[in-house]
Amino acid sequence: MTEFENNNFEENGETMEDALNAVHDVKVGDIVKGEVLAIEERQAMVGIEGTGVEGVVPAKELSTLPVEDINEIVKVGDVLDFVVISSIGKDKENGSYLLSKRRLDAKKVWEEIEEKYQNEETIEAPVTNVVKGGLVVDVGVRGFVPASMVEDYFVDDFNDYKGKTLEFKIIEIEPSENRLILSHKAIVEEEKEQKKAELLSSISEGDVIEGTVARLTDFGAFIDLGGIDGLVHVSEISHAHVGKPSDVLSVGDKVNVAVLSVDPTTERVSLSIKDTLPGPWTDIEEKAPKGSVLEGTVKRLTSFGAFVEVFPGVEGLVHISQISHKHIATPHEVLSEGDNIQVKVLDVNPEEHRIALSIKALEEKPEAEETEEPAPEDYQDYQDSEEGTGFTMGDILGDALKDDNDEEE
Repeated sequence: MTEFENNNFEENGETMEDALNAVHDVKVGDIVKGEVLAIEERQAMVGIEGTGVEGVVPAKELSTLPVEDINEIVKVGDVLDFVVISSIGKDKENGSYLLSKRRLDAKKVWEEIEEKYQNEETIEAPVTNVVKGGLVVDVGVRGFVPASMVEDYFVDDFNDYKGKTLEFKIIEIEPSENRLILSHKAIVEEEKEQKKAELLSSISEGDVIEGTVARLTDFGAFIDLGGIDGLVHVSEISHAHVGKPSDVLSVGDKVNVAVLSVDPTTERVSLSIKDTLPGPWTDIEEKAPKGSVLEGTVKRLTSFGAFVEVFPGVEGLVHISQISHKHIATPHEVLSEGDNIQVKVLDVNPEEHRIALSIKALEEKPEAEETEEPAPEDYQDYQDSEEGTGFTMGDILGDALKDDNDEEE
C-alpha cells in the first residue's frame, strides 16, 4: 500500500490493519453489493462495497440465460447484488472472491416459482431445447417437460416446439436439486374441461350447430362440437339407409347437426344429421305428381301388394289389383324383391306419407279379357292407417275383404 493510501486510511480513522481485517467480513454464501470496475472478455471485475477487496464474476455467473456478449449484461459503474461462492486468493491485501449474480437471481426465481406452486398458479416460459425425453424450458431456471406431459395426444416430433412460449402447470419443484417438472398437457386438459362445461350449459335439445367429424365407428360418427364430442347414430346420418358411417362421411368433414338430447351428468350429447336435411317426403307432390311415371325398386312383397321405393326413403304401394291386368293370387307370381320397375302415380298423400302406385296402368290392356277396376276405397284418404305402413286396412286386405263381405250376404 502506498504512503498516500496509508495516510488516507489514517485520515478516515482507519488503519491498514483495519482494511485487511475487513476481508474476514466476506464469507462464502454472503450476499454483497459490488460495483463493476472493469469488463474483460469472459469476466467482470467487481469492487465489493465496504470491504476494500475485489471479486471476479465469470460470464456464466452473470445471468441465468446464456451469455453471448458480456457487455450486454453489465456495464462499468453498475452496482449489483452478488452471492459469494468461493475464495480464490489468500493474499488479504489483494484477496479476490468468486461472485455470482446468476445464482442469486436463480434463488429469487426458485422462491417465486415455489410461491406460484403453493398458490396453484401457472407459469409461461419459452422452450429452449428439445431433448430425447421431452422439452427444456427457461423460467429463469431450467425446467423440464416430460414427453408424456407436452400434449394430451401422442407427438412424434417435438422440434416444432423449440422457441415457442407455452403455459405450464408446476408438477414438481425441488430447488435443492434444481428439479422443476412442468406440464403443458395439464393446461390443455383444464382448458378442454372448461370449454366442455361451457358448451354443455349453452346447448339444448333442438339446437342446430356446426361440428367436425372426429371419429367414425360401425355404429355412428363422433362429432367435435368445439369442446365436446357428440354421437350421431348411424340411423341419424341420412334419411336413406346407411350401411356404415364411412360410406357417407370422412374424418374432418364439416357437418350441421341437430341436438337430440343433452345429459350434463354423463356429458353425453346425442345428435342427428338427417334432421337438418330436407325429408324424403318434402315437396313430394312436386317430385311425384299424380299421373307421373317413376323408376322404382321393389323393397317388400306382401299378400296384398308390393312396396316400391321411388326415392330414397320414399316407398309407395302397388296394390295387388294394380300389378297386372291378369288375375294373380299373390304379388310373388310376377315380382321379386330387388326388381327395378316403372310405376305410375295414382294418388299422393304427403301429410300421411303415402303414394298409391300402379304397374298395370303402364301396360296395354288385353282386348280379349275384361278386368275389374280397383275399388275406389283402395285409394281413398286413408283415415285409419295402420302404424308402420302408412296404409289402411282397406289397402292391405283389398279384394279379400270384399270377398268375405259377399259371402256373409
